[in-house]
Amino acid sequence: MDRSYFLEYGVTDDVLQDKLTALPFVDVTIHAHRLSPRFMIFSKKRSSRHRILALLLQAIIFFGLYLGAKAWMQRDMVHGMAPQVTARNLQNQVVSLKDYRGQPLLLHFWASWCKICKFEQGAITSVAKKWPVLTVAMQSGNRQDIKGFMHRNNLAWPTILDETGSLAQRYGVVGVPAHFIIDSHGEIRFRETGYTTSWGLKIRLWLTKLLS
Repeated sequence: MDRSYFLEYGVTDDVLQDKLTALPFVDVTIHAHRLSPRFMIFSKKRSSRHRILALLLQAIIFFGLYLGAKAWMQRDMVHGMAPQVTARNLQNQVVSLKDYRGQPLLLHFWASWCKICKFEQGAITSVAKKWPVLTVAMQSGNRQDIKGFMHRNNLAWPTILDETGSLAQRYGVVGVPAHFIIDSHGEIRFRETGYTTSWGLKIRLWLTKLLS
């Protein structure tokens, strides 16, 4: 019997499918080109939901791996009282953490060969306009090398050298960029490895000032 016969009496494809397949002696298949528009729309919506769920799952997995990698890199970073730093800056002047007592400080480890550090330069420059910042050039050459690099990149941060990486080792830094927010009493309040926005650093400095 032709399908149009049933449609004249208001029997839809899905009802027809259910009724006919319920009969043990009938083997019926309604082909895709005969499915009603409503069924096709429902299938497309369900397919779209599956794609969205798959993308969300991938994003969650990626974010979890990212957090895991950051936690692994931060596992040895020091906390509590900040190890004392006494070194010469690019102007050959002696610089100490004690010089910054009484105010929050961003201690920023970076390297001239670090791609992420270069991407983060704008954020550090922005923070340095409002808050005390001391940066450490880790294993990036001698004083002239660092001076040349900073000049080429229009950087004017207060910077000390860590040619051998010994200072980074004292702070437990295994990768750069690395950041320490130190309060007015010399205690480390926040520590982080990897890219950070200027607003993220400013909020941490503001919280440190509030808690000190």
